[in-house]
Amino acid sequence: MWRMNGDTAAQAPTGTDHSAQGGAGLPSPRSPGSPGSPGSPGSSPHWRERLAGFGYRARPTGTLTERLVPPMPDGPRVTPPGVPQSPLLLRLGLRLPQGLWSFLCRWSGWLGPIAVAVFAGLLRFTNLGQPHAIIFDETYYAKDAYALWHGGYEINWPEDANTTIMTPGAAVPYRTTASYVVHPPVGKWLIGAGEQLFGMNPFGWRFAVALLGTLSVLMLARIARRMFRSTLLGCVAGLLLSVDGLHLVLSRTALLDLVVMFWMLAAFGFLLLDRDRTRARLAARLGGVESPLLAQRLNLGWRPYRIAAGVCVGLTCATKWSGLYVAAAFGVLTVLWDVGARRLAGAPRPYQAVLARDVVPAFVSVVVVSVAVYLASWWGWFASSNAPGQGGWGRDWAVGRATDYPWIPEGLRALWHYHSTVYEFHTHLTDPHTYQSNPWSWLVLGRPVSFYYESPKLGQDGCTVADCAREVLGMGTPLLWWTGVLALVYCLWRWAFRRDWRAGALLCGLAAGYLPWFLYQQRTIFLFYAVVFVPFLVLAVTMLIGALIGPPGASRDRRLIGSTAAGLLVLLIVWNFLYFFPLFTGQTIPLQDWRSRMWFNSWI
Repeated sequence: MWRMNGDTAAQAPTGTDHSAQGGAGLPSPRSPGSPGSPGSPGSSPHWRERLAGFGYRARPTGTLTERLVPPMPDGPRVTPPGVPQSPLLLRLGLRLPQGLWSFLCRWSGWLGPIAVAVFAGLLRFTNLGQPHAIIFDETYYAKDAYALWHGGYEINWPEDANTTIMTPGAAVPYRTTASYVVHPPVGKWLIGAGEQLFGMNPFGWRFAVALLGTLSVLMLARIARRMFRSTLLGCVAGLLLSVDGLHLVLSRTALLDLVVMFWMLAAFGFLLLDRDRTRARLAARLGGVESPLLAQRLNLGWRPYRIAAGVCVGLTCATKWSGLYVAAAFGVLTVLWDVGARRLAGAPRPYQAVLARDVVPAFVSVVVVSVAVYLASWWGWFASSNAPGQGGWGRDWAVGRATDYPWIPEGLRALWHYHSTVYEFHTHLTDPHTYQSNPWSWLVLGRPVSFYYESPKLGQDGCTVADCAREVLGMGTPLLWWTGVLALVYCLWRWAFRRDWRAGALLCGLAAGYLPWFLYQQRTIFLFYAVVFVPFLVLAVTMLIGALIGPPGASRDRRLIGSTAAGLLVLLIVWNFLYFFPLFTGQTIPLQDWRSRMWFNSWI
């Protein structure tokens, strides 16, 4: 009997807590004598045997249901009523009331991630209005957001608008002349929501982005828990994201890139839910037994989570056009997951089955839905006047203009023209900038971006020495990112030789947010664009930490050493974050302390 709840799709009699087994959740290799494995009776020499020397392992054994949907950690309707007390707590002399202990175990999958998200929220919302200034590209997005909420389209602002906005009691100098902008409106609508709630001030225009940054920590913790089947590793992933410097800085600044990251991560999470839900349904329809004919022909049914992923992909594209690569990557990812499910269920020709039954629904769910969402995001521009000089930029372009496509509404033709000019802008943006960088240097933090810098003197802004520095530096936590480079190598190995779908999934997400920038190396680009793939870098580090802890079957000494090493690594990353924390939040520190944190000349 199968049952679904909001957290898992797992077999009812199970309820194995993989976090209690070490948290790694990494699959055990198939034993050498298993049917179809390298070296099994009747098998011939195969490329798999040659790769075994490099660490290749075949798929694990188990029932079809266990292989399609491994059991989740304990949770509601999975945890038994009476859970034994923790031996570690008992050894420390601590015994909680049994009802409270069972409640904590049953809801740990939510309580742990929420606790991590609260910690992340404190980091992001504390003194959110500081620096009390319009920093870096907030000069564009804070004002564009205000204009969208008051007129439906972006406007040209007076030259002294920033000074007026930051003057207490001064009226916002809003006017109606349209401005040419090169990014879609969703991120600016969200930024403007904070301004509507808290006013046209730094806290107001940063509020929504800080909220999304906090929620993304919660999402990643839940995503990692589902991927690795471990509440412990889920919380570790959330903690690592909460202490990444680039994620923190972008969560406290009214720019669009954190918004792109949020919708991209949400789309990935929905696809992950769809994967588990669809595999659980497939296992139930097959009765837990491989059935080649049924697995080949079975329709996988209504998939609301994949449609929700399509909505999130559309919102990603409607924030920045880099979301187009996310749509392509995630579309391929969900199709390949369907191929894997059908193959595992026994389909003799899984690609043919997916091509016949799954590709079109996937295209509609991810591509068609995202296009519809993208067009809907321009509703403010469509609703503005198409009279000359009275609506959004280019809104009147198609009025009275001859066309070979009169059946296309003039609003869509005008929007297409607008987009063609935006594409031209993006592909020819080569103006040099002090803080631009090449994507080859991003993973090692070659050239961070200074969002804000001041040099207070004694008595100014809390400066207690002769010379101080106050900076907001857009840079990841160095030890986390440098560990991430090693983790990516491990994940590539795990994907290639262990056929681990989780390694492939996180590499897909990272590639969608990172690799496209190599096509535009002559363009003016910045390190902070990398925030969109930071969650996937964190997932890679989390997977490496799970490997350090060791598999459930390892010896006690092995797991003790591995857990100690993993714990020390996390503590070192947190310490490294705290060391650079003043530079992430614009705190005033002695100039000598600022210099000691400039580890490389390229950071200055």
